Amino acid sequence: MSGVARGGYKPATLQLGDIMAGHSQFKNIMHRKGRQDAQRAKLFSKLSREITVAAKVGLPDPDANARLRLAIQNARAENLPKDNIERAIKKAMGGDAANYEAVRYEGYGPGGVAVIVEALTDNRSRTAPVMRSLFAKYGGNLGETGSVSFMFNRVGEIIYPKAKASADAMLEAAIEAGADDVTSDEAHVVTCAFESIGEVSHVLAQKFGEAESVKVVWKPNMMTALDAEKAESLLKLVEALDEDDDVQTVFSNADIAEDVLAKLHAA
Repeated sequence: MSGVARGGYKPATLQLGDIMAGHSQFKNIMHRKGRQDAQRAKLFSKLSREITVAAKVGLPDPDANARLRLAIQNARAENLPKDNIERAIKKAMGGDAANYEAVRYEGYGPGGVAVIVEALTDNRSRTAPVMRSLFAKYGGNLGETGSVSFMFNRVGEIIYPKAKASADAMLEAAIEAGADDVTSDEAHVVTCAFESIGEVSHVLAQKFGEAESVKVVWKPNMMTALDAEKAESLLKLVEALDEDDDVQTVFSNADIAEDVLAKLHAA
C-alpha cells in the first residue's frame, strides 16, 4: 500500500480469529448459536498454547519478547484470566511443554475460495491428515504451501474501539507510528507491515492504551464470491477447522452477500 488511507471498516477474519473477509461474520454466527461456553474454553486453550510457545522459543519476559507480548495482549483482550497466563508462561519455563511448531496449511474451500490455516502442532503426521480430510469433507482440497497465499498479503492488524479516539486522531497517530493504512467505521483498524507490528502497536499503546486486538493476519488482495449453498459449506468447514485443537487461526478470501449471511444466521 502507498500512504495511509481511511475507509469503511468491514469485519475481517477468524481468530479464532480471524477468517479474513468473512470469518468474523462466521464467528459471530457460530457464537449466536448458543455454543459460547465451549467456544470460550477452546479459545482459552489456544491462547494459552500460543503464550507457552512464545515463551519457550524466546524469553519468558514480555518486555524482551515481542511474540510473547503480543500473545499476552491478545489473551487479555479475550479476557483470559491472569492465572492462566502465568501458568502458560511457567509451563514453558518448566521445560515440560510439548515441542510445538508453527505450520501453515493452504487450500481451496467450497466454490474455489482460498483458505489459509495456521496451526501449532507437536505432531505433523497427526495434523496434516486431519486438515486434508476436513477440506475434502466440505467440498474443498488441501494444496501445497504457497498454493493460495499469493492471493493474500501478510500484514499486522491493530484494532481499537471506535470510542477510543476520533478518526482524525487515530489516523494522525498511525502515520506517526509508521502504519500503512487505517480504516475507521465500526472500529479503528490500523494496518502495518507484519515485521513492524510490535513497534507500531507499542507507539499506539502509549497514546491510546492497549488495543482491542494486535495480530498478524493474512489479508486477501482478491476476493471470491460465494452463493448461499457454498457459503454454508464454507461455514461448516471453518467451524470444523476451528474445533481442531491444533488450529490457531483461519483466513479466507470469501465474499458473501449480507443477505446470505443473514439467512445463515437465521438458520
